[in-house]
Amino acid sequence: MLGRHRILLLDAAPGDLLDVELERLLGHGLAVTLNLRRVADRAAARAAWGGRVGFTDFDPFDEAALIAETLRDGGHQAVKSRAGVPFRAAFLAAAAGDPAASGALGTATGPLRVIGRAGAGTDHVDLSAATRHGVAVTHTPGSNADAVAEFALAQLLALARDLVGHNAASHQGDWRSPAAPARALSELTLGILGLGRIGRALAGRAGALGMAVQGLGRGPAEGPGVRRAGSLAELLATSDVVSVNLPLTARTRGLIGRRELALLRPGAILLNTARGGIVDERALADALRDPGHPLAAAAVDTFEHEHAAFDSPLFGLPNALLTPHVAGTTRSAMAEAAVRCADHVAALLAGRPDGVPVAVAVD
Repeated sequence: MLGRHRILLLDAAPGDLLDVELERLLGHGLAVTLNLRRVADRAAARAAWGGRVGFTDFDPFDEAALIAETLRDGGHQAVKSRAGVPFRAAFLAAAAGDPAASGALGTATGPLRVIGRAGAGTDHVDLSAATRHGVAVTHTPGSNADAVAEFALAQLLALARDLVGHNAASHQGDWRSPAAPARALSELTLGILGLGRIGRALAGRAGALGMAVQGLGRGPAEGPGVRRAGSLAELLATSDVVSVNLPLTARTRGLIGRRELALLRPGAILLNTARGGIVDERALADALRDPGHPLAAAAVDTFEHEHAAFDSPLFGLPNALLTPHVAGTTRSAMAEAAVRCADHVAALLAGRPDGVPVAVAVD
């Protein structure tokens, strides 16, 4: 049992998945502090779990509040997030027990040892600082791969058949026919930038629907029908639809900018379900405003500035399909991520790291 180990649940799984997540954590013997800030029915949560878990209520995106709550009552040895709360160097130093960083808040008697991410991406964590302070960062790669792949296909179909435009016109009583017939999926080539779990899941689904598929990335291609592109320029210039499925790193930040967008085929569609920052949003917005640009439309689910700071130059563009980072939020994906994250955190706290995915800084 790990009763001496405390975990701060910054943003629990939604709805009745909260019960699944809490039962898993408690089953591992962890002492749970539940942040109620993003719990829809706080009264119900208190009634159901009072006496079994502790409660707090704060904005985890407020770094000062995050540090204070992590250190409260002797400190938490683990924190868990699913919404991409930033864990910067200042937080890591304070939470891990650095006296100089903790200051008046006091050093935690049981310093932070583990950050758990219920999801694949860890770009919101300063991994170098985590390593310096002895904090392991675990995540759940692949837990939402199918969900994101399905969402990318939905984006593609919505834009390729102009569903948003037809819906808006129909609601206005405008019986609008397209100026030219849309191309079938079997007439289109899909270029996948990033052949990790999501990219491979998307490749398999798109191929089954008759699309020609090519990819660029380090992972293995999915099936014999996926052609390997020789370079980013080649992928962009020979694809009708480009899907971005890369992690955000120092190497991929700003990877798709003005020069790259200009390489696209006329009438091309860009999909981004990966991370904001990989595609230059200003360059993308300018391209979508230009009727002479080869890019015809884009679907974006991830942004440079999200949550309370949500802002983008893409706002208001009719050929930009925007969604609030929901590609991976199916019930099954969120349940798997929550349970796997709980298992990973418990294993690391118990000194059993074998088989637990731990993210490290990449130069």
